[in-house]
Amino acid sequence: MDDEAVATAEHLARAPDVDVLELKGLKTRYGRVEALHGVSIVVKDRQLVSLVGANGAGKTTLMRCVSGVQPVSDGSILLRGKPITSARPDARVRAGICQAPEGRQVFGPMTIEDNLRMGAYTRPAADVARGLEEAYELFPILKEKRLLPAGTLSGGQQQMLALGRALMGKPSLLLLDEPSMGLAPLIVQEIFRVIVKLKEGGMTILLVEQNARAALAVADYAYVLETGNVMLQGNGRDLLSNDEVRRAYLGM
Repeated sequence: MDDEAVATAEHLARAPDVDVLELKGLKTRYGRVEALHGVSIVVKDRQLVSLVGANGAGKTTLMRCVSGVQPVSDGSILLRGKPITSARPDARVRAGICQAPEGRQVFGPMTIEDNLRMGAYTRPAADVARGLEEAYELFPILKEKRLLPAGTLSGGQQQMLALGRALMGKPSLLLLDEPSMGLAPLIVQEIFRVIVKLKEGGMTILLVEQNARAALAVADYAYVLETGNVMLQGNGRDLLSNDEVRRAYLGM
């Protein structure tokens, strides 16, 4: 992507009065196998939108398409009304798309504070100190251990670090991919408490989560993905009480 296109991507985060994210007929492939079969979703400003489904449904693949690390074979991705389908991943970060990835993917040998700083690599130097302060306020345990290698943290603390690192980029769209994966119930509660706090603070969030009950309970709107297709969509709490969803994803 050339400098002009990067500048355009940087402008997208400031475009007013349109949906923050829109996927239109999105398709992608792994070799000959099509993983997404024309998925369309919308994330509006200040919404928390949840995407739920079983393993292999295509949830993480969709996130990888939005962040730019998985190529799109057909369809389009619009950020605040402007196409970014072919934009480089770094341009999308500069435009305000920041992700806490599945599996956390912290840099184990690096200190916790240096991991956080990595999340702010597109930000002006003056923003870094403020971002660190905000991350430590949100997750005090990270401040306490900030000089330790990230690999010494527990799984729950690494998830806090991954979330804090994403927030260091000052996202206009925060992507959260399976934030509860492999965590103890009390830690899951804490992670979702922070997610709700971010939502209440006005952040726009796309949440991919296998824990359908938790994801639907906090969602303004939600999509149920199955084998690369959107099977159901609607208000989060409405889907939580939907008999089909309850049988398939809530064990009820």
